[in-house]
Amino acid sequence: MALFSLQSKLSPLSVLTRPSSSSTKNLPSVTATVTRRRAIVFGSNLVVASWLSLVNLYSAPLALGQQPQDDELQEEEDHVVHLFQETSPSVVFIKDLELTKVPKTSSNEVMLNEDEDAKVEGTGSGFIWDKFGHIVTNYHVVAKLATDTSGLQRCKVFLVDAKGNSFCREGKIIGFDAAYDLAVLKVDVDGYEIKPVVLGQSNNLHVGQSCFAIGNPYGYENTLTTGVVSGLGREIPSPIGGAIKGAIQTDAAINAGNSGGPLIDSYGHVIGVNTATFTRKGTGVSSGVNFAIPIHTVIRSVPYLIVYGTPYSNRF
Repeated sequence: MALFSLQSKLSPLSVLTRPSSSSTKNLPSVTATVTRRRAIVFGSNLVVASWLSLVNLYSAPLALGQQPQDDELQEEEDHVVHLFQETSPSVVFIKDLELTKVPKTSSNEVMLNEDEDAKVEGTGSGFIWDKFGHIVTNYHVVAKLATDTSGLQRCKVFLVDAKGNSFCREGKIIGFDAAYDLAVLKVDVDGYEIKPVVLGQSNNLHVGQSCFAIGNPYGYENTLTTGVVSGLGREIPSPIGGAIKGAIQTDAAINAGNSGGPLIDSYGHVIGVNTATFTRKGTGVSSGVNFAIPIHTVIRSVPYLIVYGTPYSNRF
C-alpha cells in the first residue's frame, strides 16, 4: 500500500517539472511541487528502508534459526563420543579357549596362544568391577570354565589400562550365580592401573530414556550401540532354568559377543549387564528386543561372589 500510494503521487511530476520560462507566476507552485517531490522521494527512502528492515527482521531469524539446531546436534554427538571414550577402557574382551592337551607344568602360567595348542570356543564381554582385577560378566560366557572337570578350559581377558595400553591376562573364575547369569573373573593386573566402571541405579529408570551398550559383538572389539529403555520388569530365561526377573528391555543392539558387557545411561553409569536378545526363528538375526540384568541385582550378588564364591541365596 505504501509503494502504491508513492507511485500515484509521483505520476504528475513529469509535467510539473518543466515550467515555461515566461510563466513566472507559476514558479512558486512549481517550487512548492518540487519541494513536495523531494519530500515524497525522501519519504519513499524511509518507506523503502523501513520495508527492507522489516524483511530483514523476519528473514534473519529463519537463517540464524538453523544454527542452534546444528549446535545442539553437534553437542549430542560429542556427548556420545565422550561417553564411549570414558567408558570403553572399563570394558574387556573375553575369549574362551580349549587346550588340546593338559599342560605338563603345574605352574600358574597357562598356554594362551591361539595356535595348535588351543582353540577359541567362544567370545564375550565383561567390565572391570574394581582396581583389584575383578571382572563381571555373564555366567553363560564362562560356563565351560565354571563347569570344567578336564582342566582344558581357559579364559583369556583383553584389557586396556588407564594410559591406553592394551594387555591380556588369564581370567580365573572365582564365583558365579547361574540363576542370575552372573560370574566374576579375577585377572592379575600388577603393574597396570585399570579403570573400574561407575555404577548407576536401575530402580529409577524410565521407559524412553537413552541407553548405550558397549561390547564385542561377533568378536569386533569396542563396539557401541545406542537405543532407549524399551521396557522394565521383564522376565527372561535363566541358563539353568527358571526366570530372571526385573530385566531391562532395550532396542540398543545386543548380539552374540555383547553378553556380559555394560549397558550404560547418558551419564556413563552402568545400569545393567547385557545378557540376551530375541532372534528371528531360523535366522539368528536380532529382533531388536534385547535384555540386560539390572544393576541393582548385580550389586546385590557380586560382592558375595567375590568374597565367598557363591551367591547370597546359597548361603542362607
